[in-house]
Amino acid sequence: MSVLDLVRPELRRLEPYRAAEQAADVTRLNANESPYTRGSATGGTPLNRYPEVRPRRLTRVLAGHFGCEPQQLLVTRGSSEAIDLVMRVFCRAAVDNIVITPPTFSMYEHYATLQGVEARQVPLAADDDFRFDAKRVLAACDDSSKLVIICSPNNPTGLSAGVDEIRAVADARRERSVVVVDEAYIEFAGTPSAYELLDEFDNLIVLRTLSKAQGLAGARCGGLIARCELLDRFDAVQAPYSMPTPVVECVLRELDDASTSRYSGNIRALIDERDRLAAALADLACVVRVFPSDANFLLVRFTDAPAIACACRAAGILVREPGAELEGCIRITVGTPEENDHLLGVLTARREACA
Repeated sequence: MSVLDLVRPELRRLEPYRAAEQAADVTRLNANESPYTRGSATGGTPLNRYPEVRPRRLTRVLAGHFGCEPQQLLVTRGSSEAIDLVMRVFCRAAVDNIVITPPTFSMYEHYATLQGVEARQVPLAADDDFRFDAKRVLAACDDSSKLVIICSPNNPTGLSAGVDEIRAVADARRERSVVVVDEAYIEFAGTPSAYELLDEFDNLIVLRTLSKAQGLAGARCGGLIARCELLDRFDAVQAPYSMPTPVVECVLRELDDASTSRYSGNIRALIDERDRLAAALADLACVVRVFPSDANFLLVRFTDAPAIACACRAAGILVREPGAELEGCIRITVGTPEENDHLLGVLTARREACA
């Protein structure tokens, strides 16, 4: 059995959109484009012409950045589009289910709802620091479980799933489920990517993004990494011309050698600040617990989280209250040293909220 057999039957032979031919130094009268230019992208490319259906140069550069082969990578509008594509390619409405491990990224359940499939939940345990548990996840799967989604490091709790745990799930669900590993925060973890398992498992998909460690959230650029035979199915489902010309040129400019070196320094600085902030928060009377994190944020349980969030807002600081499943907790993104000192100053000064 091939992993292609897990694709929705009606999509297995769906052909990609056949776009008008593109070539340089020709008169283009085949795509109903305007012959008049109204502006140029950052690199000087006129915007009256469609971009490439799939950006070939960007694909090569991103593949080198993510450590995969270009033929294994589909460039997406952030990893959110990749999640939506995976859901649409594999899941049949009112038939299939996905398995997720809350508290986790809310868009998994959101896209499942849009697709009309059940989001089967295997809650992570706070008393175990919200660690991923392969055995419990596998116990929740059945014959209709098309996707198992693993966020590693997990948002909003912070810890990574071990490669051995991911391997165990992918192995146990061969020919039955696709294991999707969302690695939006992996640059902060210092752990190997699940990509190293791709040769071993054809039912594995890895999601990456430039939004976090590379500081390009506004560019909306990421990637879906999978076996070559699967990429054809995603190519048929993804909208053509999905990456605007200014975005492609911006990302290519920002992924040159000088920029990459700068981002590497920023990642190291954020990891250092994460550790410093965690230690400082743990010493505050208003803090009940700082959960361990492999990401660029900390999940913190406070004695009075709503009051702390209110005090932060009054001081011009926005933090995230994750919701009912993490009652009493606040997710704090690691900022610059100055931003983190501002936060710590606000929390230290508000002793009445820390009683």
